[in-house]
Amino acid sequence: MTINSFENYLMSWKPTISDRKAPIYTQLAGQLAQDIRAGILRPGDKLPPQRELADFLDLHLSTITRIYKLCEEQGLICAKVGQGTFVSSDVNTSDTLLYSHETMDYIQLGTILPPYNGNEKVVNFIKGVLTQPDIQSFLEYRSPSGTYVQRKTISDWIERIGVHASPENVLLATGGQNAICAITLGLFRPGDRIGTNPLSFSGLKSIAKMIGVQLVPLPEEDGHIQYDNLEQFCRSENLKGFYFVPEQHNPTTHTMKLEERICIGEVAKKLNIIIIEDAINRVFSEAIYPPLFSYAPNNTLCIFSISKFLCPGLRVAYLIAPDRYRGSVENSLYTMNLMVSPWNAEIVNRIFNSPLLDTLIHEKKEELIARNRIADLYFSSQILYGTATCSFRWLILPDRWESQKFETKAKEAGVQVFCSDRFAIGKAPPPKAVRLCVSAPKSKAELEKALVKLKRLLTRADRSISP
Repeated sequence: MTINSFENYLMSWKPTISDRKAPIYTQLAGQLAQDIRAGILRPGDKLPPQRELADFLDLHLSTITRIYKLCEEQGLICAKVGQGTFVSSDVNTSDTLLYSHETMDYIQLGTILPPYNGNEKVVNFIKGVLTQPDIQSFLEYRSPSGTYVQRKTISDWIERIGVHASPENVLLATGGQNAICAITLGLFRPGDRIGTNPLSFSGLKSIAKMIGVQLVPLPEEDGHIQYDNLEQFCRSENLKGFYFVPEQHNPTTHTMKLEERICIGEVAKKLNIIIIEDAINRVFSEAIYPPLFSYAPNNTLCIFSISKFLCPGLRVAYLIAPDRYRGSVENSLYTMNLMVSPWNAEIVNRIFNSPLLDTLIHEKKEELIARNRIADLYFSSQILYGTATCSFRWLILPDRWESQKFETKAKEAGVQVFCSDRFAIGKAPPPKAVRLCVSAPKSKAELEKALVKLKRLLTRADRSISP
């Protein structure tokens, strides 16, 4: 066969086939990926319909389908039912938000780091544990599922945040992102589709790309899921899972309404959809609504990490898994070979059984309240979402600023923030906004110094000076 020779064929992408003896689908998938990364195809661009491209290249439709599928699994493109296939809005941004080196010449407001006040108390607590005679056994090989006492401690404690589960349904993971990865590996397959907010946790995005799971932006208005047509949407998009941070959503800070929770639970049960509930911010959120777990306990896996309210360095998270999923997720955790240190698990267990935990939570809440007051003071004339106990805030930028440009200029000024593009799912352009982690700076004085720099940048835009 020869390629059709109609040069004026109006198409957004016209690839060429250099070697018809080699696998054509890998050639063209690589070419599509290269053209996207080179900026020839830009975020939001619509790709040619599959039949049209197959006709143009004299290829079978299944070959084009395979090409698009490969690039979709890499997160480069996204298909929208009834609309077509588009270049993903976040292809030019990184999903990795942790800084890669210790020495930085800027103030960190990007990565969500908890207030580190209280670490000295944790150290002193650990010193006391070291003197106890039974602690030596936790330096030996132990069950990756933890001890019954450890699981019982958590199943009792999480009653405080509205999660009701037996010790048998508690699994241990090395942090919240590890728990998300284990769930995705254990319960989903490449090509499966998970619905989430149009702006979502960057760690979920990197996991989805690695595994080949597709993230689908759910219909949303003003930061809340449009639940009236949720069931129909899930059917048309063939969703197998949901991912939500119901309290102080990352990055927009919104907390899910009661009506959303009820509807999501009902749809999940009716369509047998798996819910991944990331409850990382529930302890500080002073939530008034029950968790999603309450509305669909047999469909929901609830992740409960200690990183924000206790100590991130201990690297312990708990995963509440219903019986139907527990075996697969437990096997996934074991296969990943990232077993929680028995020593860390026991230290955390003893802190949960001591007055220290409530002390740490109270002190960290007070620190967050003080820092958010400072942020509110500096950005009183801007739209700044987030509550008094939220670790981060969502700053809406003036129209003259592009989000990525603001992130770049802020870093040049000595402050790291993260733009909305880093959290975007699907083809829709993200809002002009940046996430500011008020808890990340080492002190309130350092936070104030960073906010002064950001305020100057915003003032430049407000004065109609081109950024």
